[in-house]
Amino acid sequence: QKMPPSLPATINIREPRWDQSTFQGRAKHFFMVTDPRNLLLSGATLEEARRVVEDYRAGTVQPGLTEDQLWRAKYIYDSAFHPDTGEKMILVGRMSAQVPMNMTITGCMLTFYRTTPAVLFWQWVNQSFNAVVNYTNRSGDAPITPSQLGTAYVSATTGAVVTALGLKSLTKHLPAIIGRYVPFAAVAAANCINIPLMRQRELKLGIPVTDENGNRLGESTAAAQKAIFQVVVSRIGMAAPAMAIPPVIMNMLEKRAFLKRYPYLNAPLQVGLVGLCLVFATPLCCALFPQKSSMPVSSLEPEVQDQIRKKDPWLETVYFNKGL
Repeated sequence: QKMPPSLPATINIREPRWDQSTFQGRAKHFFMVTDPRNLLLSGATLEEARRVVEDYRAGTVQPGLTEDQLWRAKYIYDSAFHPDTGEKMILVGRMSAQVPMNMTITGCMLTFYRTTPAVLFWQWVNQSFNAVVNYTNRSGDAPITPSQLGTAYVSATTGAVVTALGLKSLTKHLPAIIGRYVPFAAVAAANCINIPLMRQRELKLGIPVTDENGNRLGESTAAAQKAIFQVVVSRIGMAAPAMAIPPVIMNMLEKRAFLKRYPYLNAPLQVGLVGLCLVFATPLCCALFPQKSSMPVSSLEPEVQDQIRKKDPWLETVYFNKGL
C-alpha cells in the first residue's frame, strides 16, 4: 500500500485555517476554538497535539500526517495552550469552557434574581469565573502579581454586586420583565470593570507589537487599550442574546398553566435557553474583531514609533494579540 505523500512544511499554522480578514472566516475559526467538546480531550491527546504542532513549526513533518490532521492538532493545541506563553491554560478559563460555564451561571442568574442573597451569590460566582477567564486569556507574556490579581478580582466583584443591587432596588415598582434585565446590566457594567482591571499590567506596560511576520518590535500601551476595548465589546455582545432573549420567553411561559403546574422546570428551561443562545453568540461575538488585531504605527506612542522607525523606517502597520 502506497504511503500518502508527505505534507509540505510550508503551511502557516501560526495563523487560523480560514481567512481572518472576513467575519465568516473568523466565525469558522471561533466555532472550532469554543467547541465545548475540547474540554473532554485527555492530557495525552493535548500533549500529542502540542508535539505535532511544535514539530511542524520546527520543520519536522511526521510521516503520514495529513493536512486535516495537522489543522485538527493546531485547533486542539490552540484550545488548551496560551498563544503567547505556550503554557497550558486552566480548564475553566479556556474558551471551550465558555458555553457550559456561562450557560449554568447565566441561567441561574436569570432564574434566581428575585432575592438579594441570590443576586449577591450569583454575581459573585459570575465575576469569579470572569476573573479566571480574563486572566487565562490575557494578551502578552508579562506575569501579573497576586496583589494585582486580588485587587482586580475584588474591584470587579464589588462593581457587579453594587450595580446589580442598585438596579434591583430601582426596578421594584416597574413591570416584572424589567427586573429580569438587571443581571444583564450588572454583567455589562462588570465587564467594563473586570477586564481592564484583570489586564491592568498590559495598560501600564503595554503588550507586544509585531510586524506581519511576527517579529517583535516593542510593547505598546496604545495597542493594549485597543485590545481591551475590543474584548469588552465582544464580551458584552456575547452576554446580550443569552440574557435578553430567555427573559422574554420565560416571562411568557410563566403565565401559562404548564410552568405553574411544573415550577421545578423553570431553572432547567432557563439554562437550556441560555445554552442555545451561547452556542452561537460565543463564537460569533469572538469573531467581531480579528484575534491578530492591527493598528497604524502612527497611532502608537511617540517613543514606540521611534523604536520601530529605527528597526524599519517604512513599516506602516503593527499587529498584536488582542486576547479573548
